Amino acid sequence: MGQDPAWTADVSALQAIAASPLGSLPEPLLGDLLTGSTLVRVPAGTVTHREGDADPHLELMVSGLLKFYATAPDGRTITVRYCRRGSLMGVVSLFSPDFALPVSGVALTDTELVRLSPVRVRGAAARELPVAHAFLRELSERVLGFMAEIPGSAFTSVRQRVARHLLDLAAGADVGQLAVPPMPAAGSELAVRTTQQELAQAVGSVREVVVRILRDLREAGVVRTERDRIVIVETGRLAELAIWNPGS
Repeated sequence: MGQDPAWTADVSALQAIAASPLGSLPEPLLGDLLTGSTLVRVPAGTVTHREGDADPHLELMVSGLLKFYATAPDGRTITVRYCRRGSLMGVVSLFSPDFALPVSGVALTDTELVRLSPVRVRGAAARELPVAHAFLRELSERVLGFMAEIPGSAFTSVRQRVARHLLDLAAGADVGQLAVPPMPAAGSELAVRTTQQELAQAVGSVREVVVRILRDLREAGVVRTERDRIVIVETGRLAELAIWNPGS
């Protein structure tokens, strides 16, 4: 990973800030938070965070796509979060005295992120109510997101999880973090650059199961599989498959 110690916010960084919970802060407070920040360039495939890391950190995604995943004792993995432009990472590490990262992170594409000073951020949160509110909003969103993820992972079928992860990845690497990907115009297609093995790891399954699911979706005309990518042909139909109805 490469760092730019002389970094100052450029257009891309300002757009990422605007898409993040920090975007509501007035300029003086935002400038204070960004003082001492560094821009980090992360090549695709780089492990950015490791399970068990205890260091306080705060990072803002500027561009690219990063995923966080949990690993079972038998080696299976399941993706718990995708981070895109505007995503904040590490807020809980600043305020939890016994913090230890429960997941690992990896860059799925070439990624740029801004690494803020934990000491400066903690001080600003202690002094300035708007800063504290911004972090409370972020933490609230994370709690609600993970609460929704529990039934989505525990009670849905592998088929539903495959559909949901395809839609999440199809939302794109340069949009703000979205709970539901935007629906494209009628007749348009969305391409997801992933392999069958990567998709199986993301949903906590094995490649053989995902291959069968993709074959069924392909035969139904919902997706088309190509080398190192999956093309969503019928986004609306795939979205219907991804829905988990707790009342059903």
